Amino acid sequence: MHLKSVRFHPDQYPTRDHYPFNLGIFHEPSELAFPSTVTFFVGENGAGKSTLLEAIARRAGIHIWRDGERTRCVVNRYEDKFYRGISIQWVDGPVPGSFFGSSIFQDFARLLDEWAATDPGQLDYFGGKSLLTQSHGQSLMSFFKARYAIRGLYLLDEPETALSPKTQIALLDLLTKLSSAGHAQFLIATHSPILMACPGATIYSFDHTPIPSVPYEDTEHYRVYRSFMESHSKHRPPYAS
Repeated sequence: MHLKSVRFHPDQYPTRDHYPFNLGIFHEPSELAFPSTVTFFVGENGAGKSTLLEAIARRAGIHIWRDGERTRCVVNRYEDKFYRGISIQWVDGPVPGSFFGSSIFQDFARLLDEWAATDPGQLDYFGGKSLLTQSHGQSLMSFFKARYAIRGLYLLDEPETALSPKTQIALLDLLTKLSSAGHAQFLIATHSPILMACPGATIYSFDHTPIPSVPYEDTEHYRVYRSFMESHSKHRPPYAS
């Protein structure tokens, strides 16, 4: 274990009228503990999962790779300031780590190719191949296997995006193996019931206030998928295989 907890400090919020400071789950002075090597943030879109994940990354000194800023029609000047309203507690001092987001992975892959143009040895850290020459799923797994073998704190924002169920299972197996080794800790925002099945993981639901820890079988994602599969099985025509 590397990161012990994160605490919210509403008295330090610059506003209560704008996202994410207007979310009720962040209004109470409360603390989320991380007793497991794998912790999941789950809930509906807009619930604050990714926002908290990025805020923790900033507080932990973990760089978030972005290839420049894009022009936007409407700008919320508060959305990237949430880290100023939280504090984190380490178990035994800070450790290095990384932040993964599907939306910024291609930016990182392009930067890696630029570095490799002058120092090909950079690719050795990621399986020896350019991440841009592999399929999306292959490049992600190459990145995960190489990066997460190193001791540290790893934050993943919806890593299941664009991954097939089979590749999600491969990622689940990797998380299970690395977390049991004890050198890596993972905080993951996800909608994937496959990833949430990681043995021994803590699951926090952002659909409730204050944020509770919930069993895997009680997550909305598990119940919806199970209900769909059971309903589909009951109503299949007799000739269906």
